[in-house]
Amino acid sequence: MPNRLAVETSPYLRQHADNPVDWWPWCDEALETARRERKPILLSIGYAACHWCHVMAHESFEDATTAAAMNALFVNIKVDREERPDIDKVYQLAHQALTGRGGGWPLTMFLTAEERLPFHAGTYFPKAPRHGLPAFIQLLHAVRRWHDEHPRELREHGDAMARFLADHGRAPPHAGELDDAPIQAALARIAEAYDDDNGGHVGAPKFPPANEVALLLVLARDDAGGTAAAIARGTLAAMAGRGLADHLGGGFFRYCVDERWEIPHFEKMLYDNAQLLPCYARAAVQLDEPTFADTARACARWLARELQAPGGGFMSSHDADSEGEEGRYYVWQRDEARAVLDDGAWAVASRRYGLDGPPNFEGRAWHLVGRRAAAGIAAELGIDAAEARRRLARADAALLALRARRVRPGLDDKVLTAWNALAIAGAARAAGDLADAPLLAEAERALEVLHAELWRDGRLFACHAGGRTRFDAYLDDHAFLLDALLAMLRARWKRRDFDWAIALADALLERFEDRAHGGFFFTAHDAEPLPQRPKPFLDESLPAGNGVAARALLALGRLLGEPRWLDAAERTLRAAWPTLVEIPHACCATLLALDEYLAPRAHLVVREHGDARAWRDAVRGADVEAWFIPAGEALPGTLAAMRAPAGTTTAWLCRALACEAPITSPERLAERLALPGPRGASGD
Repeated sequence: MPNRLAVETSPYLRQHADNPVDWWPWCDEALETARRERKPILLSIGYAACHWCHVMAHESFEDATTAAAMNALFVNIKVDREERPDIDKVYQLAHQALTGRGGGWPLTMFLTAEERLPFHAGTYFPKAPRHGLPAFIQLLHAVRRWHDEHPRELREHGDAMARFLADHGRAPPHAGELDDAPIQAALARIAEAYDDDNGGHVGAPKFPPANEVALLLVLARDDAGGTAAAIARGTLAAMAGRGLADHLGGGFFRYCVDERWEIPHFEKMLYDNAQLLPCYARAAVQLDEPTFADTARACARWLARELQAPGGGFMSSHDADSEGEEGRYYVWQRDEARAVLDDGAWAVASRRYGLDGPPNFEGRAWHLVGRRAAAGIAAELGIDAAEARRRLARADAALLALRARRVRPGLDDKVLTAWNALAIAGAARAAGDLADAPLLAEAERALEVLHAELWRDGRLFACHAGGRTRFDAYLDDHAFLLDALLAMLRARWKRRDFDWAIALADALLERFEDRAHGGFFFTAHDAEPLPQRPKPFLDESLPAGNGVAARALLALGRLLGEPRWLDAAERTLRAAWPTLVEIPHACCATLLALDEYLAPRAHLVVREHGDARAWRDAVRGADVEAWFIPAGEALPGTLAAMRAPAGTTTAWLCRALACEAPITSPERLAERLALPGPRGASGD
């Protein structure tokens, strides 16, 4: 008989609906049950695409004996970390405090019933003892026995944990001058950790450092041959060319388990691809690398084909597993690949993807890795490069068609506001760099879904799944969506989105800002109280919400001349300063905001009337943030004074809060943008 999770919106929670465990979702009734029955809480946090979550579920949560012990000893609560990142952040930090090492998923926490404070922590536990870990059922009995027999130690431990959580990340804000020292320190540390042979960080596992690459590309704007550009180029080339990329279907896997980017962990997440897409598109233009544009377009096609929800918007992830095996959907036997390719296609594809060598996946199969470039293969085969590319395209199409007949990995179809906002912002920016109108249309459709389903009566929600909109939105939802709206407004103007951006900026200050110390809490002031209220400045798999919020507030504040938003951005940077000084390379999103604060890019306001193509051509390629706004539209703030004479188009070039005299012709605008300035050819 299904348990309580059967009616949940989360596909991850529903995966556990038939467990013999008496699971609860996180809710007041579950917490009250623990208090009433004086049982500790077993909190299990994971997500639908998590391989080791599946392993632990099969070994322990589906086992009747283990489930009986869990039910007898604990109130068992299952949480989807993607629906409740607030809970996950608190208990990941607590895990690190308890164990002295980073956490992960599945996260297994044992909490007191009254205060929900953790007293034992771990991640995956096996069914039988191995790898230095106890059997899960042994752990269950040992933890409950310690809980019952050591009440004083439990209380003292809880008090210490409560103090730690309350004090964590609460260093006083910086009162002195803000400078670029953390940016330079971050670049030095990134360079020190750079893998010269393979790109990315030295060692394994290798995660795609999208936030670092975004910062490096900004730092490389004025130095295309410098350190920042070289690291960005090397990392992007390695990720696209080796095994992190899906060479047949497009897009990127979550991470690679080895140092050469060859063998991935095969889950595919919306947020990774949403962040990598604009990095490749920007690098294609900025670093003059056409192959990066190909990678970006393949990623965009994968997003549209595989993650676009039927009604628009983007779903969350594809599982690493299919038919109970990790990577089964993606890896190959040489004979099956050879059987669907003609001799010419096989000659190129086998050399390109390593099918002419030994198996690279667990000694039994081949994961397709970009071993050799098409030009070198062409020379070896005595054909021209164009013919090699045609044969490879033929091979890719045949292999992709064969793969499509396999049992597909599981799909998590939740539409998450924060992740969709990352995808919208990334697609809008990539569409500009690639001149890709269909990609901008995909972003538009996703934005319409967020407005229709996740913006209700002036309040933002975090998740739409199973026809239901749930969970008050978090900092990331507000910050990422504000950033996405600004990206879309620069790509095309829509008054509704402009007003929406203003509402989100106000909501950040009213509902999330730490008014006493600066920065933004992850949860709103009226959110459910948890043992800790995080104020994140560190990037994780997502950029830090504080950094994205600060940068977006700077952009909107300068556009409208609104000091409330500008002051809030500065307070955020001051609050972040102790973290920026200590571990700057882990704060790239916040460093992007700091860079924008210290040396703001020029922004251009064009009040357009009629056909403005010549004006848009004048702006194309300039390092300036351009806003094309209908001439007749009444606007607030400093934009109110930017009125074009009737029947004309007029532009204003501004730096921070200072604007130059109006520019009345596209030719004059092109001349002005070509003049040198403190931040490069655009004059910024």
